[in-house]
Parts: sequence; structure tokens; C-alpha cells
Amino acid sequence: MEQNMVSWFEIPVLDMERAIAFYNAVFDINIQSQDFGGTFMGWFPFAEGKEGAAGSLIRDKNYQPSATHGVAIYFASQDVQIELDRVEAAGGKIAKPKTQISPEVGFMALFIDSEGNRIALHSRK
Repeated sequence: MEQNMVSWFEIPVLDMERAIAFYNAVFDINIQSQDFGGTFMGWFPFAEGKEGAAGSLIRDKNYQPSATHGVAIYFASQDVQIELDRVEAAGGKIAKPKTQISPEVGFMALFIDSEGNRIALHSRK
């Protein structure tokens, strides 16, 4: 295989404006949104040629947020505590504080976003 397995992800949302505000605040980014005939998407910033997958927020009748079901998405971080410290002020809840996985793998944390999704963070330190 010539690339990593994951190329795209979508995070379900109920309120696109609220979700965009949440993720912009937690990750200090600027998400752009677009309406595709009733399917609303908010694009996470993407850097061509850099590591990691691209993705979006999505509001569509076929998508439902979940804090307990489905795939867990891990966002890369320099230090998970940086983003974790912004979660509650942005309207989310911390589900698992910064926790060491192992010295070789690094650290992780879980939070529930403004829409009720379980989201994870990963960093080496």
C-alpha cells in the first residue's frame, strides 16, 4: 500500500453553526461550510502533501452524532492537553483526561463535542 488507509472522515452534526464554533475554538482553526443541496458540510483545514487525512463536519438526515457508537476519530496534536483545555469553554465535555498509552505511543484523551460525538486526541508528549 502506498498511502495510509484513512483518506477522509465525516463527523455528524445537528447544528452546523454550533459545531463549527466548537471546533474552531478547540483547535484554533477556521472551518468553511457549504450546502450541497441540503447536505451541509464544514471543511477542516487541509494541507496538501502533509501527513494525515482530510475531513469535514456533516449535517444530513442519514448521519447521527453518537458518544458511544461508531468509529472513534483521533485528531493529532502537539500536546493533547492544549485542545483538552479548550473543550469545556467551547461547549463540550471531557470524557477521559490526558492519559499515557505507553512511552512509545504517547498520550490520548477523549471528549464529547458540542453535538454529542465522542472524539479523541493523540500526541507524543
